[in-house]
Amino acid sequence: MSKYKLFLLRHGEGAWNKENRFCSWVDQKLSENGVKEAQDCGRLLKEQGYKFDIVFTSILSRSIQTAWLVMEAMGQEWVPVVKSWRLNERHYGSLIGLNRAEMAQQHGEEKVKLWRRSYDITPPPIDESHPYFHEIYNDRRYTTCDVPKENLPRAESLKEVLDRLLPYWDSTVVPVIREGKTVLISAHGNSCRALLKHLEGISDEDIASVTLPTGIPVLLELDENLKPVKPRQLLGDQEKIQAAIKKVEDQGKAKTTT
Repeated sequence: MSKYKLFLLRHGEGAWNKENRFCSWVDQKLSENGVKEAQDCGRLLKEQGYKFDIVFTSILSRSIQTAWLVMEAMGQEWVPVVKSWRLNERHYGSLIGLNRAEMAQQHGEEKVKLWRRSYDITPPPIDESHPYFHEIYNDRRYTTCDVPKENLPRAESLKEVLDRLLPYWDSTVVPVIREGKTVLISAHGNSCRALLKHLEGISDEDIASVTLPTGIPVLLELDENLKPVKPRQLLGDQEKIQAAIKKVEDQGKAKTTT
């Protein structure tokens, strides 16, 4: 029997999503389409009668901006928003800034799929020679974390995302859910996938085929042990959702030349 409702949301399309580049910890605002996705998401949730008690986000702007736009569209701007680096997108290391399709052309689609989707393969780490290293690690937001800046990741597998996310989930999010509050987590493709893996017990192999499109809310109904009582629901027009999933999956394919 369903006791709790939890909503996961991958932020709306960002500028680099549009350009098919690994964005990761580079701070990006939403694209024009991403703003619309977040507003549409909020309107859908309002129409379906949902009310949130608290929202958790990462410390990246696209996650926070999505939460703001969703809550504004729902008329629930007053709801508290709590931010943590532990909900950040996966750190893609030296791949940050690169175009996925061009990489597939260069390294093969299977290799890029492994880097993007496998559970325990970590990409090459970022170092100080990387064009975005200083932009990330000199950003003041990373002085606010619960670990010293030098201990923050330089690259992560999905497993490592789950490892840094779980302590926050257990210590901060779970108690709020157990109080009976309805929670929205506005985060990123990989932080949401990591959490789904944990909650649904998805195997290391099967998580590679779990795709979350931008701006589509995912409803999980949980029992008293925070285990799902039914399959996750992606809310909205199912035809559009399937098209959006295909679009995400196609990002790692080599461009065909005509």
